[in-house]
Amino acid sequence: MITGRQVRAARALLNWTQEMLAEKALVALTALKRLESERGLGVHEGTTDQVRRALEAAGILFIESGQGRGVMFLNETSGTETRQARARRVRSPT
Repeated sequence: MITGRQVRAARALLNWTQEMLAEKALVALTALKRLESERGLGVHEGTTDQVRRALEAAGILFIESGQGRGVMFLNETSGTETRQARARRVRSPT
């Protein structure tokens, strides 16, 4: 599950406004604001999933480790499938 902090960081890396992300993810702006809220306001799982997919399609990789959570911008021109395959490799334990 991604966090509001990760979504805000991803938007900053992409230089996207909340309005731009809401449009690309096909979610309501108010739902995105709730997701990004520091107060941990609840949103539907589908909303979170759509936001995650839109950010991943733009080159964002969500990272989770024993040290915490974060995001990384993959600066590559290949397709989303390659990014998703790489994300699975990064997330899988070695």
